[in-house]
Amino acid sequence: MASVDIGRTDGGLAPEGRVNMAFVAMIVAVATIGGFMFGYDSGVINGTQDGLESAFDLSDLGTGLNVGAILLGCAVGAFMAGRLADVWGRRSVMMIGAALFVVSALGAGAATSSALFIIARFIGGVGVGVGAASVLAPVYISEVTPASIRGRLSSLQQIMIITGLTGAFVANWALARNAGSSTEPLWLDLPAWRWMFWMQVIPAVIYLGALFMIPESPRYLVARGREAEAYAVLKRIFGSATATGMVADIRASLAADNHRPSFADLKDPATGRLRRLVWAGIGIAIFQQLVGINIVFYYGAVLWQSVGFSEGDALLINILSGSLSILACLVTVLLIDRLGRKPLLLAGSAGMAVTLGTMAVCFASGTFVDGHLTLSDQTGLVALIAANAYVVFFNLSWGPVMWVMLGEMFPNQIRGSALAVSGFAQWIANFGISVSFPAMASGLGLPLTYGFYSMSALLSFFFVRAMVTETRGRTLEEMAG
Repeated sequence: MASVDIGRTDGGLAPEGRVNMAFVAMIVAVATIGGFMFGYDSGVINGTQDGLESAFDLSDLGTGLNVGAILLGCAVGAFMAGRLADVWGRRSVMMIGAALFVVSALGAGAATSSALFIIARFIGGVGVGVGAASVLAPVYISEVTPASIRGRLSSLQQIMIITGLTGAFVANWALARNAGSSTEPLWLDLPAWRWMFWMQVIPAVIYLGALFMIPESPRYLVARGREAEAYAVLKRIFGSATATGMVADIRASLAADNHRPSFADLKDPATGRLRRLVWAGIGIAIFQQLVGINIVFYYGAVLWQSVGFSEGDALLINILSGSLSILACLVTVLLIDRLGRKPLLLAGSAGMAVTLGTMAVCFASGTFVDGHLTLSDQTGLVALIAANAYVVFFNLSWGPVMWVMLGEMFPNQIRGSALAVSGFAQWIANFGISVSFPAMASGLGLPLTYGFYSMSALLSFFFVRAMVTETRGRTLEEMAG
């Protein structure tokens, strides 16, 4: 049994002991496959839009709706996830999500109309939201890992999300290159863009099978009165002495509220208004989308083609952005439990405001040739560097840190409900930003569109300063608000 001594494993509430890191690593590895699926499901649309537009004869709004359909499903799934996880358990809900990934991938690739495609992608979105690829996986990881290393382990979720995105970019590029373009026929005389969706079935089936290897969350088990099972899980991770104390701490935390969790708990008993902490969670979730990161992930190929790059070069730029994102997240893993969550968010907001502003200025200096924005070689290079610097700043901060904080910042009693509300807000904001981009880019132009994202990043800096409380090193039972 591989283990490591990390001192007080839960921030001081339980006795000192050694942690079975091999078991923890296995749990985290399986849980974060959901993050990979989240990323793959989000990124696969990037590179398929030429095929969708030609197959379904889409307008700008139609393209936005087909791209954004998954996000409405994510919003519904995220809103349901917290309550379902409290009733059925974290692992069971993740299994449902994995099954929905398979259904969505098969349906999206086989769709014969825009309506059928939207339905298939909506189902995939529910899989992302309900299946814990978005909010439940970080919660699950937080509930089975020591407080002293919780941040870096939860940050692995974002690495897997970006790995999934990059995996989708690589698969899309390889399939399009093999066929000649995304709209040309590949195997079985079907266009490559359809195979881009069907490739998702492989990791989805692996994810579903792997979920049978991990235990249920001990905090869920205690909440359902299954303390012997919770003790067995905690004993395997922390040892018997620590497990006994942790079961007692979880029981005491839940007993203090004297009732089952509900949405009513989100209100402050003294004022009857939504708790400040819940508003903080909602704000973090929304600002993560208002900075426009998913425009890069969903429309990256279209964006770079619109300023003069070929389809092949645009798809390669996506791979570069994904690779830089993974490296940035690895740096976050090293820093988050040392520097804390709030400093990383502040640094990321400042960096994104500058780099997005630089992109807006670059786009403003372009000229139109045959109706398409064209940048000079020098300006195009500056825009490309700024875009990748922006991606790095996001994945050093808001990318992983938002998921970490949503998974740990709420007290036990309101965690499920607060996650449902915050997750719903995050996906609705994602939908609004993603669906509006084609119309904004053609109507307002890229300079004003990216200027809006830059301003949102600047506002997020002041929001974090005013509303966000540091959570580094605190146990889940110590969270208050």
